[in-house]
Amino acid sequence: MKKVVTFGEIMMRLSTPRHTRFQQATSFDINFGGGEANVSSSLAIMGVPASHVTRFPDNDLGNAAINTYRRYGLSMDDVVRGGDRIGIYYVEQGAAMRPSKVIYDRADSAFATLKPSEFNWEHIFEDAQWFHFTGITPAISESAALACLEAAQTASRLGLKVSADVGYRSNLWKWGKRPNEIMPELIENCDVIICSKGDAEDMFGIVPNDDKRSFKSVCQQLTDRFPKLKKVLTTKRGQISASHNTLTGKCWNGFEMLETKQINIPDIVDRIGGGDAFMAGFIFGEIIYQNTQKAIEFGVAASALKHTIEGDFNLSSVSEIEAVMNGDVSGKLRR
Repeated sequence: MKKVVTFGEIMMRLSTPRHTRFQQATSFDINFGGGEANVSSSLAIMGVPASHVTRFPDNDLGNAAINTYRRYGLSMDDVVRGGDRIGIYYVEQGAAMRPSKVIYDRADSAFATLKPSEFNWEHIFEDAQWFHFTGITPAISESAALACLEAAQTASRLGLKVSADVGYRSNLWKWGKRPNEIMPELIENCDVIICSKGDAEDMFGIVPNDDKRSFKSVCQQLTDRFPKLKKVLTTKRGQISASHNTLTGKCWNGFEMLETKQINIPDIVDRIGGGDAFMAGFIFGEIIYQNTQKAIEFGVAASALKHTIEGDFNLSSVSEIEAVMNGDVSGKLRR
């Protein structure tokens, strides 16, 4: 099986233990995470060959991050070493009516100061079938945006499937350009994107244009604007509390809107990375099942399970995800 390649920053994650607040905490739990690496690590755990491309400082923290992902079978062979620091983000886990909080400390990180010439994309994409990135990467710095564009264009030219989670992060676009100046050229290379109504407006100036203000009308405008784009995904989250959500997946395939059943997710452990788990599940489904309806069902089940796992990426097996996909949400003890 050919590999899936992802590109983006991995940060050190420092989480307050046991749902304590930042002002209470006397220690932090250390983990690593990044939107794109969350996707490829989940795929590696599910048995799909996967590789992540990023840039780390050449120090023990960079080594710790690399070894964390290698432990789960993700190739880190194309990681570039350089820069002075690893990006950091702090997490305060919410509960009930108190939401979770995230504080970023990623300015001038090794990834933000990368040089596009450090990545040989034709070599990286040898024996690859899929390339995935997110809207976070081009938001970090001009050089990261240029490297991401070169990667997407090369992947498209070489015939790889290209996907993106276009998610808008208003607090990241600080380097002089707005997302609507950068993202369209990137999305021109994509076959699949995750894009909400809000993302479509923020990134592309596209708003619903029918009486129902439907997501379908947004998808139709996106596929009209980007001829290569074949599928538009989104998830609908029901927010009962910080500890209790519901989740549904949708996919516009150019002809009809496919939708999953709603999954109830009570007693959430950690919702960070849920969207990445959905994307990883969808990519798995497209490659293995070759059936888009099953792919979004597998993706939503994968995302639901991720909510039960601490940390950024989804430590769930294919059989566990398929059980949830097939309706087994009992959590019954297995011996």
